[in-house]
Amino acid sequence: MKCPYCSAADTKVIDSRPADDNSSIRRRRQCESCGRRFTTYEKLETMPLMVIKKDRSREMFDRAKLEAGIVRSCHKRPVSTEQIGAIADEIENRIYGMEQREIPTSEIGEIVMERLKSLDEVAYVRFASVYREFKDVNTFMEELGKLLKER
Repeated sequence: MKCPYCSAADTKVIDSRPADDNSSIRRRRQCESCGRRFTTYEKLETMPLMVIKKDRSREMFDRAKLEAGIVRSCHKRPVSTEQIGAIADEIENRIYGMEQREIPTSEIGEIVMERLKSLDEVAYVRFASVYREFKDVNTFMEELGKLLKER
């Protein structure tokens, strides 16, 4: 592992343990040259997952896009970055757990909405408004009505 501070190639592992989500390994490392410490995470490389977009084109699953959508929905809401990371981990694990090589964005969107609904209703409505492409106020109000009935 190359040191991120001095770029030396020799580092040693000081400590290894499962990460919080138990799907990766957290390693504390120390550079042999400069002595600085840093943390790395090892994750099992899985089969590539392709996402089928609305226009039927395909692209590789990108966790960063998933997190960005959740972050935008939770903007100025009482949702911590740890909660966002945990939700992204949960959704990613669930998607990979399906053991499919391709998954439509519609399935991913439904999973995200399901998780956001239990986390923060405003974030849920924000995500749903973009994901479901509400055409007018009436469709928006219908979705709010469904949410209120579920309470």
